[in-house]
Amino acid sequence: MTSTATPDAETRPSGWVELLPPRLRDFARLARFDRPIGTWLLFWPCAWGLALAGGLRDHWPLLLWFGLGSVAMRGAGCVYNDIVDRDLDARVERTRDRPLASGRVTARAAWAWLVMLALAGLVVLLQLRWQAQVVALGSLALVAAYPFMKRITWWPQAWLGLTFNWGIPVAWVAVAEPGWALAALYAAGIAWTLGYDTIYALQDIEDDAMAGIKSSARALGDGAQAGVALFYVVTIALLAAAIWLAHPDYLAFFVLAPAALHLAWQVAGLGDRSPANALRLFRSNRTTGLLVFAGLAVVGLA
Repeated sequence: MTSTATPDAETRPSGWVELLPPRLRDFARLARFDRPIGTWLLFWPCAWGLALAGGLRDHWPLLLWFGLGSVAMRGAGCVYNDIVDRDLDARVERTRDRPLASGRVTARAAWAWLVMLALAGLVVLLQLRWQAQVVALGSLALVAAYPFMKRITWWPQAWLGLTFNWGIPVAWVAVAEPGWALAALYAAGIAWTLGYDTIYALQDIEDDAMAGIKSSARALGDGAQAGVALFYVVTIALLAAAIWLAHPDYLAFFVLAPAALHLAWQVAGLGDRSPANALRLFRSNRTTGLLVFAGLAVVGLA
């Protein structure tokens, strides 16, 4: 049997998506269940916000709800993105075999699947206090606009940063009052996303140029490695600022050392800009999110 997975899918003979019947497999791939890295990148900012706001001790079950919400809403966002981008996806080698772009799933069926995923997200929303619910609903405008950003700006990665890190204010407001520490943490998440999604965009830089798709990787060109380095330096600086604003203790800064070293490793690895290496470095941000969370958890529980 010929695999219809996109090159960046995590497919293994024993992978659960591969064991599904072909029709269900297409819907699972439409929601990117075969590419869990996106779910992690949506979940970790939620965990960051909960940790630094001091919510881990008394509100730890929210981590589980945020995990479920990340699966559902990342899936819904991917389905929506593919509905909007199905014509563009058909012109890019890495994405032309996606279920919608290839015609294996109809737009009508995709909309129905999106509604089902959104309903799962609604269940999670109802677990939050009303202030956090209001904040969470604010993300809908960001999600709706994101697929169009690559058509109108060279920096769609910045908009993705606004969108993918919205879980920070949602989690924070779910357990505490907002403040400048929250603002700094959210800004750190945006800078982080600018870095890792620029790395991701290096995979498609040639196809994007032919299709007229804009990206930070194309905008930076040969300066992509330096650009990612700058984004990551800003990320660590803003994380340090968030920690200081929440818990002013110089010793707290040391909790960021593992994440800083990991990001430096990513930048050094960009000497090889091949698609395979770019994907490997991009996926490693699952570890970045974990390292930052561990540090913020130490600070928040202190």
